[in-house]
Amino acid sequence: MDDDALLRGRVYGADHDDPDPGPRPGHVYRELVGGPLDSLLLDVTGWSTDQLADGAALSTEIGRYGAGGRAHYEPRPGAPSRWDWASDTP
Repeated sequence: MDDDALLRGRVYGADHDDPDPGPRPGHVYRELVGGPLDSLLLDVTGWSTDQLADGAALSTEIGRYGAGGRAHYEPRPGAPSRWDWASDTP
């Protein structure tokens, strides 16, 4: 299986050896678009309206700054289920 196939439907933060890294029933997700976490799903179950409007800074080792870096994603205007990559920070 190639890397792109592995990432389809995978939830951000799921263990790499999880036999079912996909979405869970009853949870709410946002699709991450672009940047180092492209195509992953972010579980936003229980997030407030303000938190959803702010987007997220997500830890990642595959961004511009390597281990300890964060990828910033923001809600897409007109398509709140998709969050676009904005930047990487240390």
